[in-house]
Amino acid sequence: MNVEKRTLEFIPEDERHGNARSLFSIWFSANMQITTLVTGALAVVFGLNLFWGVTAIVIGNLLGAIFMASHSVQGPKLGIPQMIQSRAQFGVIGAVVPLVIVILMYMGFFASSGVLGAQAISSAFSLPVNAGIIILSIVTLLITLFGYDLIHKMEKYFAIIFTIVFIIVTYKALSLPMSSTMFSIGHTKIGPFLLMVSIAATWQLTYAPYVADYSRYLPTNTSSVKTFVYTYAGTVIGTVWMMSLGVLLSLAIPKFLDNSSTGLANLVGNQFSVIIYLVIVLGVLAVNVLNLYGAFMSITTTLEAFTNLKATEKTRFWLVFLTVIIGTSLSIWGKGNFLHNFESFILLLSYFMVPWTAINLIDYYLLSMGEFNIQDVFNVNGQYGRFNWTAIIAYFVAVILEIPFVNAEMYEGPIAKALNGTDIAWVIGLLIPLLFYYLPMKQKRKSTTNKKIISENI
Repeated sequence: MNVEKRTLEFIPEDERHGNARSLFSIWFSANMQITTLVTGALAVVFGLNLFWGVTAIVIGNLLGAIFMASHSVQGPKLGIPQMIQSRAQFGVIGAVVPLVIVILMYMGFFASSGVLGAQAISSAFSLPVNAGIIILSIVTLLITLFGYDLIHKMEKYFAIIFTIVFIIVTYKALSLPMSSTMFSIGHTKIGPFLLMVSIAATWQLTYAPYVADYSRYLPTNTSSVKTFVYTYAGTVIGTVWMMSLGVLLSLAIPKFLDNSSTGLANLVGNQFSVIIYLVIVLGVLAVNVLNLYGAFMSITTTLEAFTNLKATEKTRFWLVFLTVIIGTSLSIWGKGNFLHNFESFILLLSYFMVPWTAINLIDYYLLSMGEFNIQDVFNVNGQYGRFNWTAIIAYFVAVILEIPFVNAEMYEGPIAKALNGTDIAWVIGLLIPLLFYYLPMKQKRKSTTNKKIISENI
């Protein structure tokens, strides 16, 4: 299999290949991992039972995945990576604003997931955790260097493995003793319920900055409906399955969250525990390859805005290598409290990607109607310019207005606190750009068009 040669540039039609079905396995496999399971278990921490916890998870994922899958549709149409599309809204240099947050997110998720995978390697093979971190990072590096095609092929086979193993795990989990209160539809607190909805929705929105990276090689005539449906189905089914399993296991197994990997292994018995540990490692690998690939693409996009960076194979190797060194060092250095605190900070930052999602989708579907000037995306003196202050201001206004509504481990906003923990920050982040980006940009483009018509008529 050949090493991927394209990076930021447009993918010409003669290099397009594949079909939309492959998107299902990409996003299904990315979510069939221990971090997803532990995130779902937060519903129990918030005081929800099985019925209300799963209901919140389903609602949040069904809503959040609409926006995530809408980004996937952009890949075949535009043929360029997701974050470089931001230049059409923020300007070639202005797009660095959301890119900085995206890079921090990728590195944080890479580091924290790496520790979880390393703990599973340690349990399975009696190796030091640091050795597990390094082994996992090396494998992730190699797959990322090969790039797009190998990632798609790997996720396809992982999807089959995950489906078989987690059907067995789910059967075992459903066989555990359960209290009737777990299924009670009685009264529940609206605050914790909406907080879980928010976490599930935001989980999907954190994929938005790189989702089109994995559909950009598809032929231009690929059905937008199929691209959306396969992406949506893969990410919703994988996430809802694992998050719901997390709720069930946390309720049925005392102190399950103290060591979720061991809890899963014990569920199937000692004779099969190694298989569970290996599947946990594969799950971490499935998502960390995406995190590393996304971090590399985002760093390259940022550097390219200020330099004449040529994405040669040599440049690609060194950028991926340096990125994995940083992520691995962060995993080793911070595998205790620091990494927990850093992950909380990253999850807080994820709220700030919601306005970016809104601005990008508003521009693509409501203003540009899917038509971008691809050449000018790479030209600081082109149509999109260096900065689009309308987008930048709209972004920061939305972020600022989100803050009072946030309810996260690291910070709880005053409005969220007043509403007994109710978190609707992501809704605010999606709606505000309609006022501060869509309306001004619609008027600006209308004015530009009128001036052009007048000029042509003179």
